[in-house]
Amino acid sequence: MSEPCHPQPATELPEGRDRKLSELSRRLITAAVLVPPVIYVIIVGGWLYLATVVTFIVLGQREFYGLIQDKGAEPHVGLGLSAGVAVAVLSYFGQDYYAMVLMTALLLVLMVAQLRKAVIHDALASISGTFFGVFYVAWLLSHLLVLRYFYEALLARHSLAEVRALGLVPDSGIFLVLYVMMVVVWCDAGAYFAGRRWGRRKLAPRISPGKSVEGALGGVAAGTLAAAGMKAGCDFFFPSLSAGLPWAWVLAFGVVLSVMGIIGDLVESLLKRDAQVKDAGRLLPGMGGVLDRIDAPLIAVPVMYYMLLVGFAIRIG
Repeated sequence: MSEPCHPQPATELPEGRDRKLSELSRRLITAAVLVPPVIYVIIVGGWLYLATVVTFIVLGQREFYGLIQDKGAEPHVGLGLSAGVAVAVLSYFGQDYYAMVLMTALLLVLMVAQLRKAVIHDALASISGTFFGVFYVAWLLSHLLVLRYFYEALLARHSLAEVRALGLVPDSGIFLVLYVMMVVVWCDAGAYFAGRRWGRRKLAPRISPGKSVEGALGGVAAGTLAAAGMKAGCDFFFPSLSAGLPWAWVLAFGVVLSVMGIIGDLVESLLKRDAQVKDAGRLLPGMGGVLDRIDAPLIAVPVMYYMLLVGFAIRIG
């Protein structure tokens, strides 16, 4: 009589590989859920766009202040969040000057508020951390608002005839925002896959050991290709929106914005490393927190805005 046949247990994947695949799946699902509504909001603009940017600012600032609290300091969270919302609203209405006045007033208010706290040993971290949270998250991300309405921003500096001669239309900001977001998203994806495939040399081992030079180069290449693809697609389907951005700028900006996105990612990694946490939050499955997702645009969007201001100012002469 033959021995009974017992089925063998399934072969298990190595833990690291299984974890990476699961993380990638969660990231893709989260992106699939988030991307369509974000694109819709960018196209629609208006109060819905403002509310969306403000939401990201509040969530991002709250996570940033959480990093400071992990360090043992006590930031003025209420003041910081209120100032962050105010900065975004002022930027939306094109009041850049008053936004800067607000930032100055905030610093004075923070110093006075710190004088009233019973605990003084964290005064430096509390004041500087609260203020930096407003600048790093709210002020930088509020450039999404002025970039979306870049046509109006130029009209505040140049005549209508000069702006129209540049090939810009009132909705050009839709293309500009989608362009910069496309670049940083594809740069992040390119860096991820290139790093896993070819990564050998560490880019910044003390800050983010998982990032490699090869991954960064792959990210810049992917971001630049995405810039070209965005321009080509918009030129074909919606030429009026992308007419104001010359091809030479598209490619050059693609490289610069990709590098800025990588720097933004490294800066946030530095903050998390200092706070000794892996992610700034857990709101987005597979992606961490809001701050983990907006770290690249925080640097890239303002750079895009000011490159455009300088570039068009030179063209106008």
